[in-house]
Amino acid sequence: MAEKTDYEEDVSRDEAADLLQDIAREIRGQGPIDIHVGNKTLALTPSSTLEYGIEVEERSPMLGGDREEITVTLEWEVDNEPTE
Repeated sequence: MAEKTDYEEDVSRDEAADLLQDIAREIRGQGPIDIHVGNKTLALTPSSTLEYGIEVEERSPMLGGDREEITVTLEWEVDNEPTE
């Protein structure tokens, strides 16, 4: 079963950088990590090797102004074996 937690808000560039740095700090190192998604905290267990992807989209919609979007993806297989 797949579960998905989404959250969006408007933040300044500095706040966006701080949020990304918080995620980077959690990913660095070993063991489980806590990721904050809105008012929820998710405990994740990344493996030592991650799949990294980045996508940049530039759009000129018929209505509204031009938009740009960056999507960064980190993915890994979860090791369900207990660690000793």
